[in-house]
Amino acid sequence: MKTSLVSNLLFKILLALSLLIVIPQNSNAQILKRLKKKTEKKIESEIEKRAEKKINKKIDKELDKTEDTIDGKNKKKTDSIAKKNKSEKNAKTNEDEKSQQPTVVWSKFDFVPGDTVIFEDLPSIDEENGEFPSRWDLVKGQVEIATIDGENVLMFIDGNPKIIPYLNNSKDDYLPEIFTIEFDFYKPFHGNRISVSLSDTKNQKNPDKYSMYMDIGSNRVTEKLAGVDGYMPGIDHTNSDDARWIHVSIAFTKGKLKVYMDDTRVINIPHYSGNPSGLTLQAYWAELTDDKAFYFKNVRIAKGGVKYYDRVLSEGKIIVNGIKFDVNKATLKPESMGPINKICKLMQKQPDLNFSVEGHTDSDGGDDSNMTLSKLRGEAVMTKLIAVGISKDRLKFAGFGESKPIDNNSTAEGKANNRRVEFVKF
Repeated sequence: MKTSLVSNLLFKILLALSLLIVIPQNSNAQILKRLKKKTEKKIESEIEKRAEKKINKKIDKELDKTEDTIDGKNKKKTDSIAKKNKSEKNAKTNEDEKSQQPTVVWSKFDFVPGDTVIFEDLPSIDEENGEFPSRWDLVKGQVEIATIDGENVLMFIDGNPKIIPYLNNSKDDYLPEIFTIEFDFYKPFHGNRISVSLSDTKNQKNPDKYSMYMDIGSNRVTEKLAGVDGYMPGIDHTNSDDARWIHVSIAFTKGKLKVYMDDTRVINIPHYSGNPSGLTLQAYWAELTDDKAFYFKNVRIAKGGVKYYDRVLSEGKIIVNGIKFDVNKATLKPESMGPINKICKLMQKQPDLNFSVEGHTDSDGGDDSNMTLSKLRGEAVMTKLIAVGISKDRLKFAGFGESKPIDNNSTAEGKANNRRVEFVKF
C-alpha cells in the first residue's frame, strides 16, 4: 500500500514539473505552493482513511469473538435444555411402559423338606478317613471318605463311581408317595456331571427306567423319563469360581416332581409317569489325578407329611427338621428359607396365630452347650420371621437342648429327627 501511494505522488510531482516548463515564470512559485498544500492534504487524508480502516477491522474482529462466545454459551444452554427435555421424555416413556406391565409374583424356591428322616449320612466324624463310607453300598468305581475343611465327605474318585444307600429293605420300594431328597455336592473345575437315579440300580428291577441326571457343567438338569430340561442361572462351567458346593433338593408329592439347585427351582413336572423307588448317586468321569474328584455330603431322604395348618389344628404345633444351621452355630443355611417362608405365609393368612419358636438338638455335645445352642437357634428363626414381615409381638423363642427327644439318638436318622425347630401355638 505504501509503495502505491508514493508512486502516485511521484507521478503528480513529475506532472507539475512538466507544467512549469510551459507556464510563465512568475506563476511558478504560486503553483508550487498550491501543489504542496494539495499533496499534503491528500497524504493526510489517505493516512486517516487507512488508520480508520485498521481500527474498524480490529473492532470487527473483537466483536466477532464476543459473538462467538455468546453463541457458544447459548448453544450449550440450548443443548442442555434439549438433553434435559429428552431425558424427561424418556423417563416418562419408561414410566408409562412400566405402568402397562403386569405385576408378577413368583416363588422360585418353595421347597419344604419331609417331616421324618428315613436315611441320612453327613457323613459323621466317626467315619475313618480313606475307608469306604459305611452307610452306602458300591455299585461301581471308587468312593472313599475324605476330609475337606474339617468335614468328612464322600469322595468320588474314578471309574464313573456309583453308590446306593445301604438299607435292609433296599430291594423294596422305600420311597413313599410323598418324599424329599437333599444333598450337597462339590463341582470340580471342568468336571462333567452327576446322575441321580430315583431307583436302586443294584437291587431293584428296571433300575434305569426312572433315571434323572444333572449336568452341572452346563448349569442344566435333565429329567430323562419326562424329557424336561431346567437351567440354573449364575453357573459358568468355564469359570473356576464356580468350582463350588451346590445344594440339590428333590421333592416328590403324589406324582408331582420338583428339583431345586441352591435357591432356584429348575424342574417342575406336574404329572411324573415314573414311580420313584430308591436312590442312586453317580459322578461321571471323576478323576482324582486330574483334580476332577466329586464330593458329596449331607445326604438326606425324608418322607412328607401333613400341611402346616392341619398340624397346628390337630397337634397345636409344627415340627420342622428342614431348618438347617451351620455346624455348632445358629447361622441359618439358605435352604432353610423354604419352610420359614411357609410359616410366614401361614401366619399372614391366619392373623390370630402366634408361635413360640423352640430349638432342639440331638445328644451330641454337652448338655449346657446344647441348651445354649438351641436357644440361639430359636432366636435366629424368630428374627428371620420378623425380617420377612411377621410382627414381633406374635413371636417368642425358647430352647430345650437335648432334653425333649422325639426319636432315639443311636442312629443318624434318629439324631436328624431330634435336631429340629418346633413352632408351638400360644
